[in-house]
Amino acid sequence: MVLSPGPSCRANRFTSKIIPEDMELRCCRIEAALCILSDSVAFRKSQRSLLYPIPERTMSTESGAPSPRKLPPTAYELKEGESFVPLTYGETLTEFTWKAVITGIILGIIFGAANTYLGLMAGLTISTSIPVAVLTVVSFRVFTAMGAKHSILESNISQTVGSASSSVASGVLFTIPALFIWGMNPAWSQITLLAMAGGLIGVLFMIPLRRYLIKREHGTLPYPEGMACAEVLVAAEGGGKQAQGVFWGIGAGMLFQLLTQGFKFVKSAWVVDLPFKASLSAKVNAPLLGVGYILGIRIATVMVAGGALSSIIIIPLINLWGQGLVDPVFPETEKLIRDMSSSEIWDRYIRYIGAGAVATAGIITLIKSIPTMVESFKLGLGQLSKRVGSAVAEVDRTDHDLSFKTVGIFLGIILLVLAATPGLLGYLESFSARAVAALCIGVFAFFFVTVSSRIVGLVGVTSNPTSGMTIATLLGTSMVFYLMGWTDMMGKASALMVGTAVCIAASIAGDTSQDLKTGYILGATPYKQQIGELIGVITSAGFVCLVIIVLNQGTPGGLGGEELPAPQAVLMKLVIDGVLDQSLPWGLILIGVGIAGVAALFKIPTLAFAVGVYLPLSTMGAVFCGGLLRWYLGRNQDPETKERRREKGVLFGSGLVGGGGLTGVILAVWVVAVRRGEPIAGFPPNIPDWASMLLAAATIVLILGLMGYYAKQKDA
Repeated sequence: MVLSPGPSCRANRFTSKIIPEDMELRCCRIEAALCILSDSVAFRKSQRSLLYPIPERTMSTESGAPSPRKLPPTAYELKEGESFVPLTYGETLTEFTWKAVITGIILGIIFGAANTYLGLMAGLTISTSIPVAVLTVVSFRVFTAMGAKHSILESNISQTVGSASSSVASGVLFTIPALFIWGMNPAWSQITLLAMAGGLIGVLFMIPLRRYLIKREHGTLPYPEGMACAEVLVAAEGGGKQAQGVFWGIGAGMLFQLLTQGFKFVKSAWVVDLPFKASLSAKVNAPLLGVGYILGIRIATVMVAGGALSSIIIIPLINLWGQGLVDPVFPETEKLIRDMSSSEIWDRYIRYIGAGAVATAGIITLIKSIPTMVESFKLGLGQLSKRVGSAVAEVDRTDHDLSFKTVGIFLGIILLVLAATPGLLGYLESFSARAVAALCIGVFAFFFVTVSSRIVGLVGVTSNPTSGMTIATLLGTSMVFYLMGWTDMMGKASALMVGTAVCIAASIAGDTSQDLKTGYILGATPYKQQIGELIGVITSAGFVCLVIIVLNQGTPGGLGGEELPAPQAVLMKLVIDGVLDQSLPWGLILIGVGIAGVAALFKIPTLAFAVGVYLPLSTMGAVFCGGLLRWYLGRNQDPETKERRREKGVLFGSGLVGGGGLTGVILAVWVVAVRRGEPIAGFPPNIPDWASMLLAAATIVLILGLMGYYAKQKDA
């Protein structure tokens, strides 16, 4: 028999039960009376449960055990009259522990090093929040087997600390390698302190914006990586097996990186030469294949199209045009074009065309974001003014940020230290010059942190136009330096370091926003997460900078060479050179500007296409193969199967990036520490070129086959 609720009854939306109003009122009074008789802490907890009833776990009908919790629909969107209750609201759980912090630090160091290697090689990085969250759960299960319990909030703190390293790595590798390309070889302590300062500034500037962007805009700003990470942690709490893919990927990535870079048993790239110095190529590189799967077929196709434009069309055109020339063409000063190889043409001409395309694409992306930037800046400034003028009141645990006073004091100290410490912020000798540079950092970082924190809420961290923000910062700072007359190498380095700090600040602000979104969904304590972000920045900065130095010393050609082209850093170098020296090959750069403009006209993703133009086709070819595999596995599949294969493949691909990148760093350390800078010879097989190319192609197919095989497996 089904009863309909009468006028004296109402439905409880959390339990789906019909409760008479008078009965519910009596129950509330009885409960409140009992709480008064108990201690005050229990009373406050009871009051919170009356205001925000906590959904209980349902019981499994088969085993009688509690079924895993799931995020409610209100975690994603709110309808009129609805409110969101964090998953663990009202529960007393361990959160900020040494176990969580140390686990996050270790995982952050590993993935920070791997992302640094990947960024120097391919000019892009991946978000590591989900792999770090998965490996955190695995680590905590080991601790549980040893008798140490853990909570979902501890797992969240660990991934918060660990994921900060990727943002630090992005900011460092986008800029700092330019110093090594200039031949300056900065000290480890100098770039480490600069990276720490940029990261701390980014986290601190974002903290006052949390209450508005994360809480008040819940249901409006989705923060995709933050929501995905929350889903992973909730699913893992129920006993998921996501970590298997990461571990298998790490093992495969390490194995194939050893085969190609260590033992050199397999050629590092598959290459087919075409007429007029054109070529088709793809690197035998597990991390790049994993990145392709993560990006998907659309972006991978756009990127390889840019690479094909350079290798198959522009290089042959330059070669044909230069056949009748009897003088070198600037910027080359010695060789004739007809005597150059395809790689030399790429290095002397395509690099500048690609730089013009990437710079233009970054600026276009930035221009498209201007309405969002202006809105974000106004809203953020309004929130800051409200926070300054409001009285301090007791707040709930899940709404407790670091105080505005604390944030302001630390920001002031950091900027003062940057200005007052000689040799930290570039090589400017006078305090006034360093103060101008520190002021540029404060102004640009404040603006772009506000912008970045909101943009990632709409499009995610991977689509955050950090490079465009850095270019804008460098253009503005370089113009100031040019007007002040600081145009020598010391001025260039100082301008670059301003860009470094702002780039890291904008990047870490996006990551902090995603992590705080995860915490908001789960019911974490904001100020504990914010402290975790600060710890993640401080502990990862030194290791990321150490990896930069080791790779520069242990890789043939160093940073900016064939193996580690460091494309973003080279671009930033060109921007500074262009403003302060006024000596760039503007004809080539304008060709790149035109290419990016045409791409934007046809609504092609300009930044992805421009990066493809800038990087060798071999790099983009490997990325395309990974994206092609993901498309093939999802073709003609039902939505559930397609999504499962995407998730499993992404985790395996993340493992490939982690394992391959970590092995690349280990091999570089081996070259520096053991071989005293002598490159690894390996054991290349004595076989014809056609056979080595066949072996390279077979290795690519084998890596893709392993990733595809795992992605197609169903959970047991």
